[in-house]
Amino acid sequence: MMLIVGELINTSRSQVKSAVEEKDAEFIKKLAHDQIANGAHYIDVNCGTMIHNEEETMRWLVETVQEAVEAPLCIDSPNPKALAVRLSLCRFGQPMVNSITAEEERFSAVLPLVLEYKCKVVALCMDDTGMPETAEDRFAIVDKLIANLTKAGVAPSDIYIDPLVKPLSTNDRAALEVLETVEYIRQNHPDVHIICGMSNISYGLPQRKLLNQAFFVQLMTVGMDSTLWKYILPRHIILNHQAPPGPVWQSPGGERQQPP
Repeated sequence: MMLIVGELINTSRSQVKSAVEEKDAEFIKKLAHDQIANGAHYIDVNCGTMIHNEEETMRWLVETVQEAVEAPLCIDSPNPKALAVRLSLCRFGQPMVNSITAEEERFSAVLPLVLEYKCKVVALCMDDTGMPETAEDRFAIVDKLIANLTKAGVAPSDIYIDPLVKPLSTNDRAALEVLETVEYIRQNHPDVHIICGMSNISYGLPQRKLLNQAFFVQLMTVGMDSTLWKYILPRHIILNHQAPPGPVWQSPGGERQQPP
């Protein structure tokens, strides 16, 4: 089964940022509820843009989401202190940390939280040299991440490797590099999971929904089994059934409003 992480609750989105600043709990609860109703298994919670009060904001956001849905959370932050606050508040299921990397400082800061709270963990293909360009660069980082995580005691089944999707608009091989990486992971590390964010691939291009959906199918065929996605058609994707005609449900745009 494809694991879907709904990523609509992110303060980088203007509607969510406004709702969080105004403490509009009903808007946040509706976003959480609708993602679960559409088949998401986890709710990603990210308020990383609230730099000056991220820990306080995250506490409110986590508590608000959990008042709406009894679903596990994917705690998304570059700040280990904020991660610790959020993880301590998680009440339902096994939480997920988003994310750890092969960067020495970040790995050392996040790993103890993963072990303490027995989390699933998204592991980004990034190290101290920066973001990888080629599939071969990613292979080395994947091997290092999995070796270090499992050596520390993280079960392979709790590891979700993110090969880092980059926009096609900046590199016409971006999709191929990721597809080759997913194939490599599935062949060489069959017990770990592979998770990708769909929206980056189409950044700056027209017909983004169609491009995201086409890339999603390609990734599934080579072994991706989890996804972070703003546009959700999970009941049909998970079952590998043909999608119905018409547009998929997507996040609200323009002025802040309740999602459909």
